[in-house]
Amino acid sequence: MSLSDHPLQPGDRAPDFELPAVNRDGTVSLADYRGKSAVFVALFRGLHCPFCRQQLARLSTTQEKLAREGVATVAVVNTQPERARQYFKYRPTSVVLAADPDVQTHRAFGLPEFEILPDSTDPGQLRWPQNTTMQQLGQTPSLAAAELPGQPSFLAAAEAMDKRDGFETMPADEESFAKHAGQIDGQFLIDASGTIRWSSIEAPDSPGQIGVSPSDEEIITAARRMLH
Repeated sequence: MSLSDHPLQPGDRAPDFELPAVNRDGTVSLADYRGKSAVFVALFRGLHCPFCRQQLARLSTTQEKLAREGVATVAVVNTQPERARQYFKYRPTSVVLAADPDVQTHRAFGLPEFEILPDSTDPGQLRWPQNTTMQQLGQTPSLAAAELPGQPSFLAAAEAMDKRDGFETMPADEESFAKHAGQIDGQFLIDASGTIRWSSIEAPDSPGQIGVSPSDEEIITAARRMLH
């Protein structure tokens, strides 16, 4: 699987991948769908990310809508397969899930991973989405936390969501966070020939956009355009 230094765009060939399956036997690969159906591929950070857990829970509804259009759905999560299987055993989903602890698929699709610099870094040196600081993450209002009171920052919103969900961090989650805390999410619609026809890259302009995902309406509209 070759790596890309920029997010892949509509018209690009989708990279092949084969990953351990989470909620079925064997593996999950893009080749499973080539020549058979279009597929929506959603790439997420690890389970340590409450926004990702929330989006994964909602993805079942998105999948049902896409299935009616003839589009399959695959989600890839940056975590160890065993940890993902443990988590989804108690939170089952009909979405086909794959585990990618080394974010090789994310990199193959060109999704950026921002670096967290010291708070003492000159603000003039900060370039999103290449880097940020914990101070900036703690001060920028989260656009993905509209359901929470006030305008919490990304860090405050994540803490509040973990508490609300009763999420218990496991060693595998800590490992994913330590290695790839700055991984950006992305969603891609890929036609049956393996060509990307639509994409959405998380937080293109600001860390305040972390956790913001395209609506079902946007995804379904793009799928219909791709198919018809």
